[in-house]
Amino acid sequence: MTRSPRWLLGLAAVAVAFAAADTYVVVLALPEMVGAVGVSTEELQRAAPIISGFLLGYVAMLPLIGRIADLRGRVPVLVAALVLFALGSLVTTLAYDMPSMVAGRFLQGLGGGGLVPATLALVADLYPRERRGVPLGVVSAVQEIGSVIGPLFGAAVLAVADWRMIFVINLVVGLVLAAAIRTLRDPSVVEVRAERASRPPDLVGALFLLTCLGSGALVFLQPSELQRDLTWGQIFIPFAGDGRWLTPVGATAMVAGLLFVVRCFTARRPLVDGPSWVRSMRDADLGGALFLAVALGGVILAFATADPKIQLFADQGYWYLTGSAIATLALVVHLRRTPSPLVPRGALRRTPAWGAILVSFFVGAALIAALIDIPLFARTTVHRDSQLMAALELVRFLVALPVGAVVGGYLTRRSSAGLITAAGMVMAAVGFVLMTRWDITSLESFHSDLTLVLCGFGFGLALAPVNAAILASTDDDVHGVASAMVVVARMVGMLVGISALTAIGLRRYYTYLEDHPMPPAREVCDGKTRCQAFSDLLAGAGIPQEHAVFAGAAVCAVLAAACALVVFRGAPTRSLSPADVLRAGG
Repeated sequence: MTRSPRWLLGLAAVAVAFAAADTYVVVLALPEMVGAVGVSTEELQRAAPIISGFLLGYVAMLPLIGRIADLRGRVPVLVAALVLFALGSLVTTLAYDMPSMVAGRFLQGLGGGGLVPATLALVADLYPRERRGVPLGVVSAVQEIGSVIGPLFGAAVLAVADWRMIFVINLVVGLVLAAAIRTLRDPSVVEVRAERASRPPDLVGALFLLTCLGSGALVFLQPSELQRDLTWGQIFIPFAGDGRWLTPVGATAMVAGLLFVVRCFTARRPLVDGPSWVRSMRDADLGGALFLAVALGGVILAFATADPKIQLFADQGYWYLTGSAIATLALVVHLRRTPSPLVPRGALRRTPAWGAILVSFFVGAALIAALIDIPLFARTTVHRDSQLMAALELVRFLVALPVGAVVGGYLTRRSSAGLITAAGMVMAAVGFVLMTRWDITSLESFHSDLTLVLCGFGFGLALAPVNAAILASTDDDVHGVASAMVVVARMVGMLVGISALTAIGLRRYYTYLEDHPMPPAREVCDGKTRCQAFSDLLAGAGIPQEHAVFAGAAVCAVLAAACALVVFRGAPTRSLSPADVLRAGG
């Protein structure tokens, strides 16, 4: 392999890690973010769209992006995803109300999610199937390292600046990575670029784009100095109503944006080749992707917008799921009729291919319990006054996870993908079973460290074999959409898993309270409303709830292990030994 592909894969992996970090970077910044758009910290439940908006962008359009990567190539999709990620970071930085912040997070999710299938498919392009294990493990590892870096990165920035600086850094890094990856092309693509180099650049299109961005920034920022100026202040006066976009500067931004889009479809050498991207979306089955996006969006909104403390679904959850079911039915009919479906017919016909999607679902359902409930357990027991310290309890799990991912990728070269996945998920299940024995002081012991490392390493061990199995069992021209389906299954499994497991935990909590009625606080605290003894009683009541969640996660992990043993039996992921070669020749 030449140096350029190595650099390309390395930069793509860095981009995946950075996007993964952005998933968790809002953990500590969320109160400041919602406060900046007029939501008080007492109403943090109204911040749910910031989270669900990112998830919608990350998951809903992922199959379409994966399919475009199959048809158009990995590098154009990586660059486009990074530009979308940077644009979303810019919009989030300048956000002035909840809709603009949600829109920015949606674009960030759309760009960040698009990096994953393109990078996994790139591994398949650069390595033969028997040598993909280690690079797939590395990609999985850097993705999980991002989840470790995210909260720490957010905390470091918040220590010296406000939350907007987080997304300014995202903007800069996204654009730098996009520019670097764009220079690493295949020789044939470079030749095409050389042939087109004689055409003059589209300066008019660049002018429209800069005007749109500059005017749009003024709409978002509305500098007080300009607003108070007798002359320049006129551009901020609305034509009607009080909307920011119904002003001269807002109209300028919208008109310039429209002219830029028209220019992309009419210029000889546009900044963005509009007709080419439209053809790619049409060939990738945009209609089918929209049906799938609605179906996935209904599931995401039903579970992600619910308050897990009191409900399984959101208040409108059944309506969301009904819409999802209708969209799914429409998708099935569409896929049967269209000549070029989003998922080509027979693409997932092999058992390891569709089996990887099933295994990924159960892995996600188990993984989310660790990511959410280990910090919750810590907050309930040993870190009642510090959400940051409670979150840091998860670091031992998250550090072991990428180590396991690299080891799992290495073992995939010599052992069955099913065996490695099953071993990893059994280790995770054992870790969860040990967590069901935790008490109020367990996190202060060395035993809990070993449990967290065991569980995290087990999850990491299973990541690369799942990706290797689906890539080895699908054709080269569908690797992008196949990788996207694995990611989608894992994310949906996480959403469904946390809601179902939380419901199980709540039932256990209420059952415990029925069997062990809680005395009034004043009775325990000698007339006071709060004391250490009463806090210990509350913690003791919450522990059975977390035990039930950990037990449910162990069941999901065992189901993932059992499925992997069955469905990955025929996955050709291993390097052939001399004996295997002789038998194959015979």
